[in-house]
Formats: sequence, C-alpha cells, structure tokens
Amino acid sequence: MKSYRKELIFHLPQRRGFINITGHAEQALRESGIKEGLLLCNSMHITSSVFINDNESGLHRDFEKWLEKLAPEKPYDQYNHNGYEDNADAHLKRTVMGREVVVAITNGKLDFGTWEQIFYGEFDGKRDKRVLIKIIGE
Repeated sequence: MKSYRKELIFHLPQRRGFINITGHAEQALRESGIKEGLLLCNSMHITSSVFINDNESGLHRDFEKWLEKLAPEKPYDQYNHNGYEDNADAHLKRTVMGREVVVAITNGKLDFGTWEQIFYGEFDGKRDKRVLIKIIGE
C-alpha cells in the first residue's frame, strides 16, 4: 500500500468564509499516483472545518446565517471561553460543520455523488491555517 501526504495553507482576510478545495484534493490525488483507496482531508485547526456539500452560493449564505444563529459571534462576553481570545463561536461552528471528510478513490478519481464537492470552512480567519490531505491505497 502507498501513502501520500500534502498540506495546504489558507489565509482568509475576513473572519468567516468558505473555499471550494475540490481541485486541491484532485491535484493531490494526481500527484499521489494512487488509483484505488481513500483520501482523508481534514482541518488542522479547531476553528476551521472541512466538509462535503453542494457548490451553490445561496446554500453557503444559508450556512453562514444558520451558523450565526446557532453560535453568534457577538456579544463576546456570552462565552466562558472568551477572555484572551474572542473566538468561542468559531470553535462551536467548527464542531457543527465537522473536522474532516473521507472520499473513496476509484479508477484514479474521487468517487463523489452528483453534486458533492469538498469545502474548507473558516470561522476565525485573518491568519494562516493548515489543511491536511492524506491518501492511502494502491
């Protein structure tokens, strides 16, 4: 069995946002040479997420509104965590959206459903964040 590891770095200039990273995962898969196996893609930070969904801008705005209702950023003093930092809401949003995805690799391609794509979700931006891609297989 072969394995391949790659780190991606993202830096969003705003606090929150979503980036379609499907192309990055496909590029890593090509680099790996693996034709059958699994691709793991995970955020390496506790205030960002990796998830699979549809690449539709209205849906992404719905995620933003829904997450802000669940864990509003302000007022900062509503959270026990906030003191030195003001990002408790980002930790909660990450918990809801998830840490990682695993995608099957079949015939050298990511084996997605019709509309599935991989996204990076940022909830406490304005600094570099890492995403890990790990591929195993033959």
